Amino acid sequence: MLGMVRSGAHTLRRIAAGHNNMPDITPASPGRTTRLPAALSSMPVQLVLMFILLAALDLTCQLLGARLVRAAPGPLRAEAGVLGALLLSVAMIAAYRYLVHVLERRTAVELQLRASAARGLAGGAAAGAALFMLVYLILWAVGAVTFGGFNGLAGVGIALAVAIASAVGEEIVFRGVVFRRLESALGTSVALLISAGVFGLLHAGNTGATWTSTLAIALESGVLLGIAYAATLSGPNWLTGGAFGPEASLAALIVSLCASTILGWQAARGGAWRRPGSRIPGSGTTGLRS
Repeated sequence: MLGMVRSGAHTLRRIAAGHNNMPDITPASPGRTTRLPAALSSMPVQLVLMFILLAALDLTCQLLGARLVRAAPGPLRAEAGVLGALLLSVAMIAAYRYLVHVLERRTAVELQLRASAARGLAGGAAAGAALFMLVYLILWAVGAVTFGGFNGLAGVGIALAVAIASAVGEEIVFRGVVFRRLESALGTSVALLISAGVFGLLHAGNTGATWTSTLAIALESGVLLGIAYAATLSGPNWLTGGAFGPEASLAALIVSLCASTILGWQAARGGAWRRPGSRIPGSGTTGLRS
């Protein structure tokens, strides 16, 4: 009897120490995931695979969207373009989240809706519009462009569709995949250089593209949007505007000051910058009330 007790105690000690020879019949827990093949576990392979799959999906959705626009009646083509862009956005976001879950074994928290998402979207749209306005103000100030007046809203729908498709499709591919994965491995500077260069080169095939335009796209969009991605994820308050929003950011301040400087220079050049006590043109009175 004493031998049986000693034998049983010895067996229990072996089991507690992990030396159990019995087959493991414990069912796998629901949260247990299978291990990725070694080839898919490396960052460069994941980057290339995600880039190819998402770029192919983006191109496919754009081609299908173009067919949808052509098939729609004339008056509804703008709406069809916007619908195609929205469908592209849904497909790209879903595919990105799935690939991040499968390959990176995490949730795509960068695409989670936050309370500040609407404010960030509005601020980003306002900052983008301000940048476009600043460019045209500079060109107008030097006499390179003229404004022919308002011609209605014709073409706005198609332009909006192109903007939505580009904003979602290209940003997921180049900033969400290329820049993000490179930044985690090589740092922000190298990630900006490589992602901006690839972004510019892939736009070299656009109609009317030159080496100058390719370099400009790489510097303007590639670098700017890469920095914007990095800043909105973890940027300091002075750069992003903090809780107040992008309106209080350094970027908005620089854009606004540049636009104000150009407008002020144009007003002074045209004689519209008045000194104290000067007469208001056509009124016969001074700028100060008596």
